[in-house]
Amino acid sequence: MRLRLFVLLIVASWVGAGPALAEKRVALIMGNSAYKNVARLANPANDAALVGGMFRKAGFDTVDIKLDLNGSEMRRALRDFGGKARDAGVAVVYYAGHGIELDGVNYLIPTDATLETDSDVLDETIALDRALFAVEPAKQLRLIILDACRDNPFAKTMKRTIASRAIGRGLAKVEPTSPNTMIAFAAKAGSTASDGDSKNSPFASALVERLPTPGLDLGKAFRFVRDDVLKSTGNKQEPFVYGSLGGDDVALVPAKPVAAPGPQANPDSEIRRDYELALQLGTRDVWTAFLNRYPSGFYTDLAKAQLNRISAEDARAAAAEKARLAEEEKAKLAAERAKKAEQEKAAAAAKAAEDARIAAEKAKQIEEAKAAAAEQRRKDAEAKALADKQAAEKALAEKIANEKAASELAARQATEKAQRDAEQKVAAVAPAQSPPSLSPQETARLVQSELRRVGCLASNADGDWNASSQRSLTLFNQHAGTKLDPKLASFEALDMIKSKPGRVCPLVCNRGFKADGDTCVKITCRAGFRVNDDNQCEKVQDKKPIATREDAQKRDTERKQTEAAPAKPQSSGQIVCSGTGGICRPVRPGCRLEQKGSSNLEVCN
Repeated sequence: MRLRLFVLLIVASWVGAGPALAEKRVALIMGNSAYKNVARLANPANDAALVGGMFRKAGFDTVDIKLDLNGSEMRRALRDFGGKARDAGVAVVYYAGHGIELDGVNYLIPTDATLETDSDVLDETIALDRALFAVEPAKQLRLIILDACRDNPFAKTMKRTIASRAIGRGLAKVEPTSPNTMIAFAAKAGSTASDGDSKNSPFASALVERLPTPGLDLGKAFRFVRDDVLKSTGNKQEPFVYGSLGGDDVALVPAKPVAAPGPQANPDSEIRRDYELALQLGTRDVWTAFLNRYPSGFYTDLAKAQLNRISAEDARAAAAEKARLAEEEKAKLAAERAKKAEQEKAAAAAKAAEDARIAAEKAKQIEEAKAAAAEQRRKDAEAKALADKQAAEKALAEKIANEKAASELAARQATEKAQRDAEQKVAAVAPAQSPPSLSPQETARLVQSELRRVGCLASNADGDWNASSQRSLTLFNQHAGTKLDPKLASFEALDMIKSKPGRVCPLVCNRGFKADGDTCVKITCRAGFRVNDDNQCEKVQDKKPIATREDAQKRDTERKQTEAAPAKPQSSGQIVCSGTGGICRPVRPGCRLEQKGSSNLEVCN
């Protein structure tokens, strides 16, 4: 009889723990402490080492411990672990570090994340679903343990692209869709976990204390973890488990096998050993088998008490689950109300911002209208001031003209006589273009020298009266208000240029040089550029355009038109005074001032 009971107990224990003993068990442990863009976390690396050592002592076939992973390293670790989980019965992923919830989705944060905006979460973090995908191939148990509910420093500086986007405090509630899947949070949804004051977090310390208990069901083990963390944190942190397992107990560490008892002296000793064996297994099926074998007696009453204890524990677990569901529903309703309030607040903020923008736009338009009106008033004032000035100048000129009319009448005869004498002298000199002792080339060289002196000729005085020299004399006519023939290098031109004491033409520089005050400096272009015909830096072309006969004719025609264009008379700014009365006036346009003896005469062509 006792042998049959022992076999029955062993079979009952296999029902609950047999698959866990037969299947391969693998674990991936990740701990991120050394974050690059926020403060370092003290414990995740320590927690990962502690939990990894626990899984190794529990006899797991493979335990991969990864510390301080960036984004690409985390993705690679999960991808490799997914391959190991394909032929495993139990697959566990433990993560310690920062996590974040965005719009109800949970993400694990690598060490190289910056998260400047909420949109960066999609690119720089690892979704929790990626870890679920890695453990999904396991046949018996899929377990995710997250010690990642710490206060998130990224959320405090993260910019929102949409004001109503929800970024949670802690992690969001999850509902696994795969069977035999469990997700354990260090703190329940919407709350944060403590990093602890010691070497390890309260959650990690409770895990290594409770999970390795031989024969202890994981669901019950996590309830013990919850009680331990609540006690160590003064009821401030409550771990939570999402998902569910089947009716059979699943232990991280199987119960220790019990050696078969030897022959006993009496039946009570056999019943006691059977009772002790059933007590070690402690499942409902084992106690039911014991009561069927021993329907009465002292140990039967003890077995009934144990069965009642299990029923009470199941009732308590059911009540706790019901309370948990009620609490989750309450939290869900509170979150929905908070989200609605946030949306209303965001909508109000958006409306206020839009109203402020419209008000600012109106204020801008008003200020622009004021500025335009002020500018118009300024222009009107300047126009009035200019008109008043012109009227005053006109009145003053009329007054001066009236006052000088009598004096000019008396001096006009003397002035006209002097002009006639000057014209006669000029006429006498004009026919002789050059004295017999000077050749045309020498005369041209003298004129070129004078043109260089007054700044109208840039080339050397070589005596060749070419197109450049003719352009220089045309330039002199334009700036001196004269009408000298640019085609001839005459003594009239020589005398007229000599009469100018200083520079007449603006500084003219050769190609490749530019004016800098009274000096020509060389134009320097950067690499790949050269000076063009307009004295500007242009990019060097691979192929030079081929000049055609039509282009040459066009340039020659333009040059001739430029040389033939009459020079625009300009006022020289000189003053001529009459010999009597001391009356002075500006030299008229098209005329020039020449010195004859001790007097200055106005000569007009």
